[in-house]
Amino acid sequence: MQELKERIQREGKVLPGNIVKVDGFLNHRIDCQLMAHIADEFARIFDLSQVDIVLTAEASGIAMSAVCAYKFGLPMIYAKKAKSDNIEGGLYQSEIYSYTYKKKVTQILAKEWLPAGSRVLILDDFMANGEAVRGLCDIVRQAGATVAGIGIAIEKGFQGGGDRLRNMGYNYHALAVIERADEYGIAFREE
Repeated sequence: MQELKERIQREGKVLPGNIVKVDGFLNHRIDCQLMAHIADEFARIFDLSQVDIVLTAEASGIAMSAVCAYKFGLPMIYAKKAKSDNIEGGLYQSEIYSYTYKKKVTQILAKEWLPAGSRVLILDDFMANGEAVRGLCDIVRQAGATVAGIGIAIEKGFQGGGDRLRNMGYNYHALAVIERADEYGIAFREE
């Protein structure tokens, strides 16, 4: 998606450790118009007639996924990183290693919101090593639901998470795949 790549080039910053900072438009300060364009692109890529629900991970994927789900006319749910007092009943749980927080976290989702047989489109704003999405796929499996597709706005291709999901046979698409992020700038993978 050219518009997204241009924003990454213009506003993205590379921090030590190959951290790509895009929080000025994607996941801290949100450009809602850009989110709507991302939703349009995902609607073009995925067959939404085969999707019942949009799933993402807390927290930075929520804004993009909510805009997408709204434009798709679908409900959206997200896996939390901590159990709160207002969650009752059974839970799906998946332990992952958070690249962002450099520690293990447990994704949780109330069973009542993900019925067996659901066709799930997993969306997230950013992928590094793919652990968050792997955990979401595990939750979908536990629920007896199906992953209809996985859409990522920005993938750090050099960390391999997206390649692992592609090799597992998922209907996986990233709108911008960063092949290199270092002191010389950001370069994208050719499609």
